[in-house]
Amino acid sequence: MPHLIEARLRPSSRRRTGFAFDIPAVRSLDRLRFDAPVTMFVGENGSGKSTLLEALAIAARAVTAGSVEATDDPTLDGVRALAGELRLSWATRTHRGFFLRAEDFFGYAKRLSRLRAELEEGLADVDAEYADRAGLARDLARTPYLRELGELERRYGEGLDAQSHGESFLRFFQARLVPGGTYFLDEPEAPLSPARQLAFLALLREMVAADCQVILATHSPILLAFPGAAIWSFDADPIALVPYESLEHVTLTRDFLANPEAFLRHL
Repeated sequence: MPHLIEARLRPSSRRRTGFAFDIPAVRSLDRLRFDAPVTMFVGENGSGKSTLLEALAIAARAVTAGSVEATDDPTLDGVRALAGELRLSWATRTHRGFFLRAEDFFGYAKRLSRLRAELEEGLADVDAEYADRAGLARDLARTPYLRELGELERRYGEGLDAQSHGESFLRFFQARLVPGGTYFLDEPEAPLSPARQLAFLALLREMVAADCQVILATHSPILLAFPGAAIWSFDADPIALVPYESLEHVTLTRDFLANPEAFLRHL
């Protein structure tokens, strides 16, 4: 059962102007229901799907799993204003889960790499400082560094930066998955090959089985095929639930793969 069941836009927001209130999908929004464990936002670039997703994450006070906290990112000022106009209704209020934009993941991986390097440097400094002292004192000084390094290895193996982008992205989700959480994901397919996107679908199934709710924005026909997902199209005015088979992303991809020459001859 979804934890977040509805988002409503305050009527007073109709009088506001500027980004993000001038986006047609936002301007026409009244309320948005979340009746499925997995909800997907789809639409052309600039349609507002990522903007609304970000606003929902901020309104839900979701932890940002990325390089910049959503509450501090100056590029999200308009989104934060929109979040302030949203009223969320919960079946079960939870602070588990996180908000992640695909582009922020790589900054997160770099930050983990720096943390690992700092811990290893600190461990080396301890070894040098305690070289002539009793083994017990040295072991006690080494313990905090070894504990944190061990936790990083338990979660991420040899390191997210040591794997391909797709591998590290999936490893990140597997490491951070918490049962009963609500997850807001913006275009998670960005670092994933088609095969990795199929693996991500399997991970989504595990998340649903663990009582998680996932709300994501995507362009991927593969991710959009997740069984039972509620798909909101931002190309409609107002936004509307659309069957998978009716999505332009799906029909265009299918037509292209069936006859690429019919498209390429016009380039």
